Amino acid sequence: MGRSAAPDDFLEPGERARLRELAASRAVGSGPDPLIDRIAALAAALCGTSQAAVTLIGEDRQWFKARVGFDLAESARAGSFCTHTIRDDAVMVVPDAAEDPRFRDSPLVTGDPRVRFYAGAPLITATGQRIGAVCVLDPEPRPGLDAEKRARLAELARLVMAELDLRRDSLRRDDVARFAAATTFALLGVGADGLITYVNEAGERLFGYGPGEMIGQSVDIIVPPGMRARHRDGFARLAAGGESRLIGKTVQVTAVRRDGSEVPIELTLSAWRGAEGVGIGAVICDVSERQARDARLLSLAHHDPVTGLPNRGHFTSLLAARLAEGTAAVLLMHLEGVQEASDDLGSAAGDALLQSVIIRLLARMDAAATLARWDGDRLAVMLPNPDPTGLLRAACTLQDAFAGAFEIGGRSVHVGASIGAAVGPQHGRDAEEVLASADLALMSARQASARGVRLYEPAMREQVASRRALQDAVRRALENRELVLHYQPQVDLRSGRIVGAEALVRWQHPERGLLLPGAFLPAVESTALALHLGWWTIDEVCRQVAAWRAAGLPRTRIALNLYAAQFRAGTLAQIIEEALHRYRLPADVLELEITETIALQNDGADIEPIRVLQARGVGIAFDDFGTGYAALSTLKRFPLTKLKIDRSFVRDLLSDPHDEAIVGAVLAIAGRLGLDVVAEGIETQEQVTALRRMGCRAGQGFLFGRAMPPEAFAHRLAAETDPLPRAATA
Repeated sequence: MGRSAAPDDFLEPGERARLRELAASRAVGSGPDPLIDRIAALAAALCGTSQAAVTLIGEDRQWFKARVGFDLAESARAGSFCTHTIRDDAVMVVPDAAEDPRFRDSPLVTGDPRVRFYAGAPLITATGQRIGAVCVLDPEPRPGLDAEKRARLAELARLVMAELDLRRDSLRRDDVARFAAATTFALLGVGADGLITYVNEAGERLFGYGPGEMIGQSVDIIVPPGMRARHRDGFARLAAGGESRLIGKTVQVTAVRRDGSEVPIELTLSAWRGAEGVGIGAVICDVSERQARDARLLSLAHHDPVTGLPNRGHFTSLLAARLAEGTAAVLLMHLEGVQEASDDLGSAAGDALLQSVIIRLLARMDAAATLARWDGDRLAVMLPNPDPTGLLRAACTLQDAFAGAFEIGGRSVHVGASIGAAVGPQHGRDAEEVLASADLALMSARQASARGVRLYEPAMREQVASRRALQDAVRRALENRELVLHYQPQVDLRSGRIVGAEALVRWQHPERGLLLPGAFLPAVESTALALHLGWWTIDEVCRQVAAWRAAGLPRTRIALNLYAAQFRAGTLAQIIEEALHRYRLPADVLELEITETIALQNDGADIEPIRVLQARGVGIAFDDFGTGYAALSTLKRFPLTKLKIDRSFVRDLLSDPHDEAIVGAVLAIAGRLGLDVVAEGIETQEQVTALRRMGCRAGQGFLFGRAMPPEAFAHRLAAETDPLPRAATA
């Protein structure tokens, strides 16, 4: 039987069933059984043989559960006597095995115990499966076995089978007892009289009782007083033969502990009928922790974890409920300065600042208003008064909350807010539409002023429609190859030689001619289309540089602008490395320009691709340095190789001491950090002279050439011989 516990799929169905019964008996490998040993000895005495055994027949092995007169624990099933015995229910007798062709070559005959005589009765289970035999053996041949001895041998086989059944049932009861003691579920048994007949250790712990204290008590001791009458009625109905809808179902109810405290439990009931009447069993689980966890999850699902305010989804549901009853007004508020404070002071300080903002706003809000956190830097307010005038007045009151600075971590931080307002159902038939209208109003407020307030107007939606139409047109332009790159030279301010160029996108519109970026980029920079445009720019720059190199033109580095979407995609380094490999270019031919928007919106994980590229040799430049609050933090966070001085400082360099001081400071910072510098917007020779005197080595501007088509830039590279170029025209 070597594989009796897992019968082979190729066995006959009857044999598989027999092996399952053998495994279920749990007799194989179970160790000695004194009673079965005595039965084996009795069989030998009754039949007058020197040897006897109780065998179990597996798939390919025969085990001797008990043996008398020989010392053999097991043997191969092939050639065994008992294999033939279990083929039918009758007692099998072999007078002389040495003369029987079935057994004369068996190891049991030719070797120990050298059997010549054999008689065996099968062990038959309650389902009729024959799993082994009780047999008597002798080394001397015999004429046979009379009917009386055959009957006694068969009776002994039934006694062995009864003992195996008892032992199996005992093991099962032991398993159940061990399971009941080990499980974390409370198990409870109740008799027809409503008294507790069984409870395991987990149940005693759950309800606060000591060992055995619950036995014999009414099950009412765990039922809350207010529910006992109903419970008794249901139990009485079940005891009288009625049915319960709870049987077999899992329900949550409240139970009572010994100390009177209540505990939520999950209960599964079962019922049976026996000699003593109805019995009821319960599997009980303490769900206190689960309910607490569910409550926390529900709170997290509906509330922002930082502020404790309703979140976007919950706020939308509240607004929908209010609109179903009548009217409601919404304010969407964008906070200016919170993200910047978080970048400069850390996320904990940013959270503390946001919480301080919430406290001020709540102090100025109507008690009937609802404040929610919409997303990172945006809050939403629902007001019961939909009057437009009152709505704008409420918005201005909320803006007053930002009049004074916030003290965070020993620093004074100023925060402002732009607000968009909408009223339902005038500005939308449902919550989503009203919120979309408020969002359009907020967009208009931010475009008009850093801290403006706007009430939704239908024209705003038309502006959005126009913006989407422009986005669709740009998408078609990209597909139709109408977008091109022009290149603006970057030169060495001493020699006048080209040291690089910035790639700038243009739209060769079939009807309107060549369009500059300002005519179309603002409509796509914050959309998914920016990602496609960004990947196209990388590929086109690499393709063009490879073509110039193949033509023998001087090696030069090309700078290109990155979009925020390229950072968020997470594949920036992979895309650039694939493009460099595709066109067989070294990494130092590319320079990536990072804007302030990208610097503010991306954290450490997003910056990792930049670090990888910079380590490969790709240049990293910060564009328009010095124009915003992100500049200094960017120097710490980004692996930069170059700073670009914004044209606004270069323009008035000769007339404004402040601009001169800022340019000098930028050059000093770059020198200390080992960064290159390019001054943008150079238009006069006097600006060049001043910049050279201050230590600036490279520049870019109309003096050296406007952005030009690739062919014109290639011509400049090829023909470059003059020192400092004269001012160029378009």
